[in-house]
Amino acid sequence: MSHPSDGPILECHRLTKIFGGMVAVNGVSFSVDPGSIVGLIGPNGAGKTTVLNLISGVLRPNAGTVRLRGQNIAGLAPHAITRRGVGRVLQIPRLFLGMTVLDNVTVGAVFGQGAGRRDVPAARRQAEETLALVGLEDKRDKPVARLNLQEKKLVDLARALAARPELILIDEVMSGLNPGEVESCVRLLRRVRDELQVAIVWVEHVMTAIMSAAERVFVLDYGRVIAAGTPGEIANNPAVVQAYLGVVPPAQGVEQRR
Repeated sequence: MSHPSDGPILECHRLTKIFGGMVAVNGVSFSVDPGSIVGLIGPNGAGKTTVLNLISGVLRPNAGTVRLRGQNIAGLAPHAITRRGVGRVLQIPRLFLGMTVLDNVTVGAVFGQGAGRRDVPAARRQAEETLALVGLEDKRDKPVARLNLQEKKLVDLARALAARPELILIDEVMSGLNPGEVESCVRLLRRVRDELQVAIVWVEHVMTAIMSAAERVFVLDYGRVIAAGTPGEIANNPAVVQAYLGVVPPAQGVEQRR
């Protein structure tokens, strides 16, 4: 699954996306190292999901490049980007509700990296292994329509992982989960990174989750990167506090507001 590389697995350079007269993403640049977790945070409407859509091929950038292992993938179709090793997990899972858990995940294995070289039995074995990783092996024959929200999110993650990505884009996977489910999901994402060596770009509003797992965090506001650093550096950055709260904090930063 992995491709040896001395540099970042993903490099976004001056990505720009304009809808009509509105600049949704304005010259965004960041990179992701293999096997790392990078967080993208910012207020609602900051452009975070649009950045993921530009990386995954859902949208074409007006300007800028998206390089995967050094090759520009900006503008390619989503299925072509998936087959190059980029997975996607949505905030609201889009599953095949008339199919079982195993069949949903098998679809990811069939159409992911190596598609065309993997038969259905092999894809099913890959799906079963992935379900074991996310803890859903006992639900394999259950229709996904009968699952709860957390389980549906896990199926969506498993389907993306079954495609054997080297990079996975996650969009607010914690939305709607209770604190215990959030903690369990954070542990799982760490396992995905550690055991599969999959790099993760993670958009999230649950700050406790992303700050506990990401090595680096990039903060977007009005389509621009306004701060970048470790979670500790970001938590005490006055520009970040101002973006979220609309006020200029005192010198102590967010620590005073806890």
